[in-house]
Amino acid sequence: MLNRLITMAAAAAGGYLLAKQLKKGKSARGASSVKESITVSVPVRTAYGQWTQFEQFPTFMDSVHEVRQLDDKRLHWKADVLGKPVEWDAEITEQIPDQRIAWRSTTGKLNNGVVTFDALSDNRCRITLTMTYQPEGTLEAIGDAMGAVRLEASGNLKRFKEMIEQRGQETGAWRGTIEDQGHAPTAH
Repeated sequence: MLNRLITMAAAAAGGYLLAKQLKKGKSARGASSVKESITVSVPVRTAYGQWTQFEQFPTFMDSVHEVRQLDDKRLHWKADVLGKPVEWDAEITEQIPDQRIAWRSTTGKLNNGVVTFDALSDNRCRITLTMTYQPEGTLEAIGDAMGAVRLEASGNLKRFKEMIEQRGQETGAWRGTIEDQGHAPTAH
């Protein structure tokens, strides 16, 4: 009897904590957000230049299989979300060399965000990723509540850091500017 009461109390407490976590970081429409930063020991120009090589994202983003750049502003993504293959299109809504790249999805998975680049010295910079996304279904909501997207973002930034610091230079760079069209997040 006592064991059953302890089990029920533990289940109730776990359910309460999961419900509380599900509400955390949510907007009125149920969207979630994540913000992760990392300091990289390369010049800001190098980090930014490599980040503009979108088709190379699968080399450091675990769940991304392919990013195809359709033109200066549009990208097609293929990735796994909790083991399920998904595809979506995104558009770059703002791009300022060595400062920021903002995007929003136009089809498929609802997401938008901004990556900012801040020079800390001549050979160090901080990269900050801020992203808003919409978990779909119970499994994604539970994964979100358990911090799966935050862990993925953190891991991706760490792998980017390792790659660019080891290489020491970007494999290419796009120095064009795309003006804010009112869709980009303003997070810094």
